[in-house]
Amino acid sequence: MDLVQIAPARSAPAPKPEWLKARAPMGENYHSLKRLARSLNLHTVCESAHCPNIGECWHHKTATFMLLGNLCTRRCGFCAVPKGRPEPIDFDEPRRVAEAVAALGLEFAVITSVNRDDDLVGGARVFAMVIDEIRRQAKGCKVEVLIPDFQGDRSAIQVVVDANPEILNHNIESVPRLYRVVRSGARYERTLELLRYAKELNPAGVTKSGIMVGLGEETHELLDVFRDLAKVGCDILTIGQYLRPSRDHLPMARLYAPREFAELKAAALQMGFRHVESGPLVRSSYHAHEQAASTGLNALA
Repeated sequence: MDLVQIAPARSAPAPKPEWLKARAPMGENYHSLKRLARSLNLHTVCESAHCPNIGECWHHKTATFMLLGNLCTRRCGFCAVPKGRPEPIDFDEPRRVAEAVAALGLEFAVITSVNRDDDLVGGARVFAMVIDEIRRQAKGCKVEVLIPDFQGDRSAIQVVVDANPEILNHNIESVPRLYRVVRSGARYERTLELLRYAKELNPAGVTKSGIMVGLGEETHELLDVFRDLAKVGCDILTIGQYLRPSRDHLPMARLYAPREFAELKAAALQMGFRHVESGPLVRSSYHAHEQAASTGLNALA
């Protein structure tokens, strides 16, 4: 009697809830921005990190430009940005980013980067240069920088702070218990110290941080992180759902409901943050211009 081998049926993935669905990227603005980035040999974190909001943001001519190449020297378990040995730092990149910002007519630009642990001060210099270039080529445009931790190097941090960005952002990403698997090479205390030191250097400057939920943290751990950020004077907090970029990344422990994001926002606001952006599709630069406006930055000349 012949044996018949029956393959187990694959369970169909559960459909996404409506509040996790984002509009597919399309439209002339989307394609124009993509062509512009390609023509100037620039990278955007929108593409490299598989951001779900790329369709909405690019439709409104808003993009987060990523400095220092497209290869990160760290291997964080949540991040879709490619990892590897990077090319030498391109010190002409700030000029090209500013050219793109000017061409798009942006009033508010968000600039981030990969980690470049091979050249901490060089990476910081590129951030300072892009701030200066944007102010030269796109007068009146305000700048938010989402910086790496520079391994806590104070001289590198000061280079960026001295360039006086309107917002200095560094994401805390997760709770201390999960740091070893979520943020390879990072330290929870180092992130808090960076934000504290930035405030010490420029007390009037606006600082910002962000955290992902759904990686296995408990609510009380999230609230402890909020308190720690508030203690170091962090002004803006973003809270968003972790979505697994691929099977090679950390699994998602659970989805938070919109109600839970509203509850986290209310708790954080009670701790003294000037603005809290909290929702399933919130990412660090999502609605960045509106976040800045809520802190009074629109009143700046």
